[in-house]
Amino acid sequence: MSRVAVNEGVLRWAIDRAGLTPDGLESKFPKIRQWVEGKTQPTRRQLESLAKVTLTPFGFFFLPEPPEVRLPIPHFRTLGDTIPSRPSPNLIDTIQLMQRRQEWMREFLTEEGQDPLQIVRSIKNDTPPESIANHIRNALRLDEGWAAQQRTWEEALDFLRKAMEDAGILVIINGVVGNNTHRKLNPGEFRGFVLVDMYVPLVFVNGADAKAAQMFTIAHELAHVFFGSSAAFDLREMQPADDPGEQACNRVGAEFLVPERKLRQVWPSIKNNTDPFQTIARQFKVSVLVAARRALDLQLINREAFFDFYHTYQIDERERREAASRAGRGDFYANQNKRVGQRFALTVARAVKEGKLLYSEAYRLTGLYGSTFDSYVEYLKIGGRR
Repeated sequence: MSRVAVNEGVLRWAIDRAGLTPDGLESKFPKIRQWVEGKTQPTRRQLESLAKVTLTPFGFFFLPEPPEVRLPIPHFRTLGDTIPSRPSPNLIDTIQLMQRRQEWMREFLTEEGQDPLQIVRSIKNDTPPESIANHIRNALRLDEGWAAQQRTWEEALDFLRKAMEDAGILVIINGVVGNNTHRKLNPGEFRGFVLVDMYVPLVFVNGADAKAAQMFTIAHELAHVFFGSSAAFDLREMQPADDPGEQACNRVGAEFLVPERKLRQVWPSIKNNTDPFQTIARQFKVSVLVAARRALDLQLINREAFFDFYHTYQIDERERREAASRAGRGDFYANQNKRVGQRFALTVARAVKEGKLLYSEAYRLTGLYGSTFDSYVEYLKIGGRR
């Protein structure tokens, strides 16, 4: 039986990059330790199987040393992060899928004669956060108290998603790669990313994160669109990386969700409550951690009070685990409005109907095939748009 010579470093790189270990793969590959130690080599069939398990392009195994795989956009990570900076296959594949959708839609819209969106790169970094937040609300046709008018975090998030899509922004909220529920996205690696484009700005929110955390992520991403900068970020503990642009997006996102004027109005009546941050969170549809941090930034509480709260309050982590366990559940076709992006799906369906896009390409772009694609299009037609 012929064997394939593979560099041990490349094997270790592929296993580590996929978040796996040789011990964890021994049941499927009994001799994997011998492979990574260079004592023996896998067969071609075994190597093909390992490529699938580790989500590694097969050709990579023939390189003389591990390749340096980089994201096509900056990846800002919060200081103190202990997670390796090497991007996972899930993140890379998700960004590449979103880029393919964006490129197709840009070409389609420009051929249709659409003008560039005025909202993209419409603000400067030195503009006060209050002015920027008002500018964004006006562009999305939202009033200052829009979040308080929604009953739950989920309804508020959906309301904001619709407003963004109406303004021309593609919004995707997904906790897995495409529709593959076996490939869950890790909020610890990234909470979202933005692909800025003058015709098709795209915002991706990691749907495996807690709903309240998703709200802050989408607000942060909105600021990126208006500033005009693409990026991926983890916003670990709701804090930005040590980058001026990231910090500006955080300030704008916080002001957009929890306007200083509104918070100062309600603070005197709630500051002596048992848990004033829960009250803020319920009213503005943000996480309790964001509520506490906003109070600190506005000097309504001191740093000691904030960190006392932070170290004793663990609901954010519990919410994240619950959200991750729910990823992929619910009505399949309703989920596609978020996973595929409603505005994108409607445009693809129209292009197919008008004969401007082959079904095979529509399947590839949406990740929905055959009767599943047809059923989703019918779902949109009969009122399942929201």
